[in-house]
Amino acid sequence: MGPEPRFIGSEIYRRSSYGGWHPLRIPRVSTALDLSRAMGWLSHEAYVPSPRAKAEALTIWHDPTYLAALQRAEAEGAVDELTRVRHNIGTHSNPVFPEIWKRPATSAGAALLAGELLREPGVIYAPACGTHHGMPDHANGFCYLNDPVLAILALRRQGLHRIAYVDIDAHHCDGVAHAFSNDADVLLISTHEENRWPRTGAIEEEGAGAEFNIPLPKGLNDDEFALIRDRVILPAVAAFRPDAVVLQCGSDAVGDDPQSGLALSNGALWAVVTALKAMTSRFLVTGGGGYNPWSVGRAWAGVWAALCDRDIPDVLPTEAEAVLRALVWPNARRGRNPPEHWFTTLRDAPHHGDIRENVRARVARLEARLRPWV
Repeated sequence: MGPEPRFIGSEIYRRSSYGGWHPLRIPRVSTALDLSRAMGWLSHEAYVPSPRAKAEALTIWHDPTYLAALQRAEAEGAVDELTRVRHNIGTHSNPVFPEIWKRPATSAGAALLAGELLREPGVIYAPACGTHHGMPDHANGFCYLNDPVLAILALRRQGLHRIAYVDIDAHHCDGVAHAFSNDADVLLISTHEENRWPRTGAIEEEGAGAEFNIPLPKGLNDDEFALIRDRVILPAVAAFRPDAVVLQCGSDAVGDDPQSGLALSNGALWAVVTALKAMTSRFLVTGGGGYNPWSVGRAWAGVWAALCDRDIPDVLPTEAEAVLRALVWPNARRGRNPPEHWFTTLRDAPHHGDIRENVRARVARLEARLRPWV
């Protein structure tokens, strides 16, 4: 038995939104927190309030001029045209909102803290910390800072040099690849929908030889994902022998998410969490994408259950169901008449299906790259 897993969170996500029209107008971290507490899975001792990172601490990767621009945008509530163009804030994807500095600095603080806590063996869950698109000097893809990069650098400061980073978000981790694709001591594995923004992460991209990109066709099912998990992800991590594993567990690859065409059940994500947890003594799991409030909340609460070895009941208790029934999804067609299972269960029905030839071919190609390792 190892130490009890810890959940790093903050109340800032309950009251902060990117705006009433933005995909991140919905509650996510707060729903995962509320569900985990309603299920009796989150003790007072396991919960760690996230600190807010100071700008100086973030210069390990981010440009000081950019960090100052974020702070100025929050103070003034607007940006000038030069700042908009230079730093990509005040745009449709990356708007100025009241907590444009405080919110990302809070998740960045959680990422840095997670790296520090994992100087000792353990399991850390930081669902706010999946901002894998952020770039050193500009916002990108709803991400103002890059928490996975900051977490990996924080792990390095603890003397943990070989890091396996696995990303199962529906979108490619372009910011993390920008930081580490030429670093042979960071294993980068990304599963993501092909021809989906940011349209990076082609299977041909190999970085320093420790980068495995797995573009996925629309409609990806659980059986196809299990093949990728068992034949590529887990063997690559095992062969790499990392000092720590970071898993970005965005939930936008789950069916019913408006920002992807993949169709996994949340159980497919939880299976990756469980498998990787068994392979490392230092494990950080973050959130990421996820734009259906019921799907993301249910998926992320289930991630915490998997990390804590908790059984997920078929029918939720009244307190947990009340959390889900209180959610709304403004300006979304699916939010007008949600199916009943979004309220009463955490576990999706499995999405079984045939394994398509294009999926088999990609797996075979990556297995061939793996043979020298194993």
